[in-house]
Amino acid sequence: MDTWRRPVTLFIAIAIGALIVWAIVDAVAALAFACVVLVFVVFAHVRDLTALQRWLKDPRPETMPNVSSHWEPTFTQLARLIRSQRRSSAELRLILDRFRLAAAAIPDGVCMLDVNDRIEWCNPSAEMHLGLDAKRDAGILITNLVRQPEFVAFLGAEPQAPPLQIKVTREGRELALSLELVPYGQEQKLLLSRDVTRFEQVETIRRDFVANVSHELRTPITVVAGFLETLADMPKPPPELLERSVHLMRDQTLRMQRLVEDLLTLSRLESEQYPLKEAPVDVCDLARTLGADARGLSHGRHRVRLDLDSRSGLNGSEDELRSAFGNLVSNAVRYTPEGGRITIGWCSRGTEAVFWVRDTGIGIEPEHIPRLTERFYRVDRSRSRSTGGTGLGLAIVKHVLHRHQARLEVVSEPDKGSTFSVVFPHARVLPAPPEKHTSPGQTGREPVAERRLEVR
Repeated sequence: MDTWRRPVTLFIAIAIGALIVWAIVDAVAALAFACVVLVFVVFAHVRDLTALQRWLKDPRPETMPNVSSHWEPTFTQLARLIRSQRRSSAELRLILDRFRLAAAAIPDGVCMLDVNDRIEWCNPSAEMHLGLDAKRDAGILITNLVRQPEFVAFLGAEPQAPPLQIKVTREGRELALSLELVPYGQEQKLLLSRDVTRFEQVETIRRDFVANVSHELRTPITVVAGFLETLADMPKPPPELLERSVHLMRDQTLRMQRLVEDLLTLSRLESEQYPLKEAPVDVCDLARTLGADARGLSHGRHRVRLDLDSRSGLNGSEDELRSAFGNLVSNAVRYTPEGGRITIGWCSRGTEAVFWVRDTGIGIEPEHIPRLTERFYRVDRSRSRSTGGTGLGLAIVKHVLHRHQARLEVVSEPDKGSTFSVVFPHARVLPAPPEKHTSPGQTGREPVAERRLEVR
């Protein structure tokens, strides 16, 4: 109604004006009056239309032109519509930005493909997994960029095909990727990629662990079962055979017991149900105990020496530290030939403290050092088994040190010996207790003798 009211009112006004002119002058003057007024009206409409066309090139509400009253409602409605569209566009941009931020935060890769398998968009994880660039590669056929034959066949398979696992190299590191296709929209696809490298490594470790435990237990079980079967078949076995069989079975049973105990220790160290029980630890006293243990394990075949240059202590679990340090000392005894030297030390290194074990044993090749703390990893499997080790000692050391925020440093040279150093951070080091002063008539312990003690 408002649209028609203004022009109808205008034409009625022109008609009334023309009739008045006709009544006063004549019909020709009335017609001329009506024509002149209509020309001005048409001119005004043309001017407003021109302003509208010019404004629509950049339709901003704040630049809306001033027009006649006939076009003012139209311009006002257009300005209101533009404001509404701006608000909607701003909301859509905000939603899109949030979606992009959320997609960028997803650890899995997301790549949108059209009906022809051309890239429409991908998130940063997909860029890293598949070697793509969202801006550069938009509109490119993805098989031109990921050219593995199994991937090409995977794209052409049914949408419900099982996930595909491929391996790619990124920044010098091999990744295992699991790829999955999800259909959506009008024959479009979502290509989802997930980095399963860690899971594959865990599965490999699990398989190796089961295989190694089975292998380590098979030999002692076979020995025990063989002797038991032999003794069962002999009504009266000779005493010397019986004595030898019992001795070997006992050794193999102890070996299995050590293996089970080490496995239980590792399980306890890895479990969150066993938090670290911290207490002050006298490392010097612990080192003296380990020196005595080394002498007992050596049976006089080695020279064992203490080098205690610090009287500071540690804040930690004495039982766990005794287990870790004991494994380093026992390894030094096992892998050092008769007549060799073993030194157990405790010293300060700046703000850190270091417990170290040095031997003159067989040494370790450099390529083996990074893998020493792996479970059941052996530099020389035959020699390691002959020494009675379970292959779990240094794995226990690694977990104990991790719980104490310490690190293991290994320096070794084949046929010259090794030094295993446990470095503790300043936060774990306790200050040395005050020295006890003795009266002139009493005999005190000499500090030098305490720091340099050789056990034969």
